[in-house]
Amino acid sequence: MYVAVKGGERAIEHAHDWLAQARRGDLGVPDLGVAQIREQLALAVDRVMAEGSLHDPDLAALALKQARGDVIEAVFLIRAFRTTLPRFGSSVPVDTGDMQIIRRISATYKDAPGGQVLGPTFDYTHRLLDFDLAGDAAPAPVAEADAGPRRVPHILSHLGEEGLMQPEPDPAADAEGAPDVPDLTRAPLEFPASRPLRLQALTRADEGFLLSLAYSTQRGYGRNHAFVGELRIGHVRVAAHLPELGFDIEFADIMVTECETVNQFQGSKTQPAQFTRGYGLVFGQSERKAISMALVDRALRARELGEDSADAPAQDEEFVLSHCDNIQSSGFLEHIKLPHYVDFQAELELIRKLRRDAGTAREAAQ
Repeated sequence: MYVAVKGGERAIEHAHDWLAQARRGDLGVPDLGVAQIREQLALAVDRVMAEGSLHDPDLAALALKQARGDVIEAVFLIRAFRTTLPRFGSSVPVDTGDMQIIRRISATYKDAPGGQVLGPTFDYTHRLLDFDLAGDAAPAPVAEADAGPRRVPHILSHLGEEGLMQPEPDPAADAEGAPDVPDLTRAPLEFPASRPLRLQALTRADEGFLLSLAYSTQRGYGRNHAFVGELRIGHVRVAAHLPELGFDIEFADIMVTECETVNQFQGSKTQPAQFTRGYGLVFGQSERKAISMALVDRALRARELGEDSADAPAQDEEFVLSHCDNIQSSGFLEHIKLPHYVDFQAELELIRKLRRDAGTAREAAQ
């Protein structure tokens, strides 16, 4: 047994060496730097930060390089590193209404208060390969557009002023009596889950999984064909309250993507007909993830709102939240490639015995 273990260790060491060579690739090609990944593969970096629950573009870029571009492996690396960090405290809720706008659009109002800001987007590009990008020539300099104004009201707030949008609870209205928001990174997920806990799980969920669920709600599995009330991308201030000083201290400025969807609600015995909201907020520029999150968030509110039909996959809280985490999913899936010799031998012996018994029974019947 000792010889087998030592042999396994040597094989693993060789596998690691081979992985390092494969990661580097052709030595004739310049090495890809972390700064290049951070600046030129920014959307991949943003996804790793969002699903890894750690806002650090440099570390996310390093994880992508180490993982050879495997996003889920990079997320795993970031989450593992995150567990080693000390926790000094909590930040106060960010005010997305005070966002330095980079992109802001609405599918519900053409003349949105504060204006529409297209920003950097693939929405209006032709999906044709640009072979100019394959060259080494530096792109022509482009004058940077001025950032949008800082205080831009949320579009759905206007519906709220008319009483047409279901109001959201204001945690500041009853700060002393309000329960603490659970922290998914420090406590296990429990059911039934509160909406804050669900949103935490969704914001770090696998983008592809959420995208599929969101698409399913639009195709009838949940009847959740929403309007994008507002999609905004920009920088928000992050602050922490220091009791010894008695006021908040700003310590960071991060980019986030926020999406609010508008869904019709026919009303119930206790609530009038009105619009309801789906909500998504993620690190970086990640529109697809934010929209998907908002659609799934609204789908998960079906029972809370007393809607008659709530049997679609995206409306099943336990199904969604138990399977949306790509690290848990990939860990359980990939463990089956590890040694299961004893289990398989037991299965093999059982099949042989069943076949012998069946053969004996046929002979007896003849």
